[in-house]
Parts: sequence; structure tokens; C-alpha cells
Amino acid sequence: MLRTRRLDHHGFPYVFVDATYVKVREAGLIVSVAVIIAVAVNTEGRREVLGMAVGPSEAEPFWTKFLRTLTRRGLRGVQLVISDAHEGLKA
Repeated sequence: MLRTRRLDHHGFPYVFVDATYVKVREAGLIVSVAVIIAVAVNTEGRREVLGMAVGPSEAEPFWTKFLRTLTRRGLRGVQLVISDAHEGLKA
């Protein structure tokens, strides 16, 4: 439900995006994958997790797909995005 719920119930002026890498087992091998997350502060001042995704890296296409998904789900009212300058976000 977290990854599909509508986001048009509030405006979200502040959105924090970040990523980390975790080890997972794929086809019997241990590999590193990126986990990205978006957390926002809504217009009432409450924090909400907007979404998360797992992918092969923090490359620009992965970030673009993730952020477009949030927009399609109704994300609006963003005034400031806070991140630590991931290469995929700067592209």
C-alpha cells in the first residue's frame, strides 16, 4: 500500500530524498542494490513516507522513474527538495 497510495490528500512543501545500499541475495549471489526513499513534511507539519524503491544503482533513470511515480500518485505543492546531491539526481 505504501508504494501505491494516493498522495493528493495534502500538499507536501518539503521532500527529503535519500538512498543507501544494502546487500541482497539474487540467484544465489550476494549483490549490492540501491534503496531510495522519499519522506515529506505535509502542510500540517507531519512527516510521511511517500515511497521507496529498490534498484540496481542510483543512476538517473532510476531516480527519474521513482520521482515520476510520486507525481503520478498525486504529489503536489513541493517547494523544496532536500538531498545530498546524488549523481543520479543532479543529472
